[in-house]
Amino acid sequence: TTGKLIASLFVIVLTIYNLFGIKAGSTFQNIAMVAKMIPIIIIMVAAFTMGTESPDLSLTPSGGDISFGGMISMIAFATLATLWAYEGWSNVANIGEEMKNPKRSLPLALTIGVAAVAVLYFLFNFALYRVIPIEEAKTMIENEQIYLGTEVAERLFGNAGSILVVVTMLLAMLSSLNGQVLAFARIGYAMAAEGHFFKNQGYLSKRGVPAVSLITQCVLSCILIVLQSLNDLTTLVVFMGMIGTVLGVAGVLVNRYRFPELEKPYKVPGGPVVVVITTLIFIALMINNFIEEPLMSVLGLIIVPAVGSIIYIYYGRKEKAEKAASEQK
Repeated sequence: TTGKLIASLFVIVLTIYNLFGIKAGSTFQNIAMVAKMIPIIIIMVAAFTMGTESPDLSLTPSGGDISFGGMISMIAFATLATLWAYEGWSNVANIGEEMKNPKRSLPLALTIGVAAVAVLYFLFNFALYRVIPIEEAKTMIENEQIYLGTEVAERLFGNAGSILVVVTMLLAMLSSLNGQVLAFARIGYAMAAEGHFFKNQGYLSKRGVPAVSLITQCVLSCILIVLQSLNDLTTLVVFMGMIGTVLGVAGVLVNRYRFPELEKPYKVPGGPVVVVITTLIFIALMINNFIEEPLMSVLGLIIVPAVGSIIYIYYGRKEKAEKAASEQK
């Protein structure tokens, strides 16, 4: 209960902070990002220089052969396991309207951001195995000792290492939470501005932020925190994120077909082939998640495609009717 109250308090405080404007929210995000990187880099450098293990980077580090199907299954599991870490890559697109030069800045932010996270995670995991042998790591994970970073920090720095990890985790959570508050409120605002959502969600304050959308998001987030466990919420968010990714990626093909005359400021590397392959991969991941976590998956389907589509279609038709009525006058 205490954890839920603290989590709700952080959501409320960061929501209030972001009401002061996009500049305030982005400034905090930049500071938190740099601050959380410092302890991570300290641990990585120490592990690289002080570690004595030589990690095996082959696909089967424990030895033995692996079939093609087994390799695909392993890659799918690894993708699902790390999807939460990479999930924020698309959030920057939500604030594209508030960028000075989105045609240049948005692709750069997405490319550099995803590449940086991928490199960082690879180096950090490699650093962990410089200190902990792979077999020992497997035993620890089987015994539900999953915080390998904490173990490495303690072995390298003693009790100070534990403090370093706690500080890093706190900064990372604050940075992630602020990013979600900053980005997701813009979705409700954009839908309302296009006539597909409650009109009050499109209200902009004097500071140029979607104040009503931010407050609505805050209330709904606090309700979910109180009613659901962390594991259920994580599963729900990952599954809903996959739905959003599938719809977003597939939307590239739909829009190219429906609106061929529109300007195309962004190009997808590889064209339709990459779009189709990406869509199929995420559909497969969704099916796998549905099998593993059916309850949260069903809830995710109800919230996003069902309720979301009903609201979208209802307000879209309402706007068309209002435009038609005004034209007749």
